[in-house]
Amino acid sequence: MIRFGPSGIPLSCKGRTLRDGIEDVHTLGLTALEVQIVRTNVADRFATEDDIGLKPTEIEDELIIEVLHGTGKSRKIVPLNEPIKKGDLILTMINPIARNYQHLRELGEIAKNLDVILSVHTPYYMDLVANNDLTVRSIESIRWAGILAQAMNAEIVVTHLGMYGPKYSDEKTRKEAIDEATENIMENISLIQDWYDEFKIKVPLGLETSGRQEIFGDFDEIVKICNKVKGPVPVINFPHVHARGNGALKKKEDFQELFDKIKKFTKGNFYTHFSGVEHEDGNEIRYTPIKKGDLKFEPLAECILDNEFDMTIISGSPLLEHDAMYMKVILERVLAKREAKAERQKIKDAEKEAEDKAKEEKEKEEAKKKKEAAKKSASKKKAPAKKKEEKKPAAKKEAAKKTEPKKKTTAKKPAPKKVDKKPEPKKKAAKKKALPTVKKPKAAPAKKKK
Repeated sequence: MIRFGPSGIPLSCKGRTLRDGIEDVHTLGLTALEVQIVRTNVADRFATEDDIGLKPTEIEDELIIEVLHGTGKSRKIVPLNEPIKKGDLILTMINPIARNYQHLRELGEIAKNLDVILSVHTPYYMDLVANNDLTVRSIESIRWAGILAQAMNAEIVVTHLGMYGPKYSDEKTRKEAIDEATENIMENISLIQDWYDEFKIKVPLGLETSGRQEIFGDFDEIVKICNKVKGPVPVINFPHVHARGNGALKKKEDFQELFDKIKKFTKGNFYTHFSGVEHEDGNEIRYTPIKKGDLKFEPLAECILDNEFDMTIISGSPLLEHDAMYMKVILERVLAKREAKAERQKIKDAEKEAEDKAKEEKEKEEAKKKKEAAKKSASKKKAPAKKKEEKKPAAKKEAAKKTEPKKKTTAKKPAPKKVDKKPEPKKKAAKKKALPTVKKPKAAPAKKKK
């Protein structure tokens, strides 16, 4: 299934709450929403008498994001499903996306019922390279984003990784800066993933590609981190990849190459970003509406349909939800053209098949006629030969009869010819004469009449 949605609450949404955004996305016919955490500011306090014995997820007046047991440097983070104890340090989010955990779960249920997939994006300025205070805050932001995403049943947590550092600007130390940044990021991502596993955060961590040369995260670097650390998945930001490659994504094969390299991490379910982009010298300048950029959606649509991917495509365009709907229209248009082409090809194939069948039947009929004609011709040629063969044995039989001695045999009388059944009178008279006769006395002479 292909899902489209905006990066944040739609611009056309009258309300500015997350619930309003989810409902508006559904009304627009979209099926995804990326929840933007602009900042993760927190306030800390110690547990009160009212808090003790309750789980942080049961507190209704605030959104507790972290609880630390113990004192001083020995404090450690504990799972949010454990009861609060006396002396615990509680961290509460300021201006959260929801009032409490019950509210977060309700938002997740609403999204599920409306068939809207949620995802969470961490603050845009992150630094997992420098290993300073900003790195600590970045790691915390990614951890807390995972907690919120889990409560809302979100699909993924997406994050940027940070800049290479000052050494990158010098050609002599550029490779060194890249290697150092890769090592630091790999170490910090491993720590975050271990924390996710320990606290049973099942939402995957997505590492987004970057759009500028000085920011860590070209496509191959993201793939390298995901190869080294088990758990995180690549998130393809197509305008970023396009910009860093000086307009590299033009044909569907260009998109196919990207998918082929990351499919082993995603199990066929990809999370991506798309928009128009203005770029120069391998660097993104700004996002643009899709119609105004040189990055076209049609080749990506062709690639998606070729592979029947499951994919979420988030619009980062200035037009936000408008371009999310525009991408959906393009995909449907490409699909309709394919179906029409397939139907025409089907008709063409059926016609060809019928033509071939008719041709085959005709050939069979002609072959049959030829065969029958050949048989008649052969029988005519063989007929005289048979007569000669018949005469020869007859002549032999006659010669044999002449040479054979005559045997005294009672010859069979020939069958009488059919004659008239009436006896011949002459023959009967002759037979009467042959019988003995008796002399009768002579009668007296008759008197003559006077």
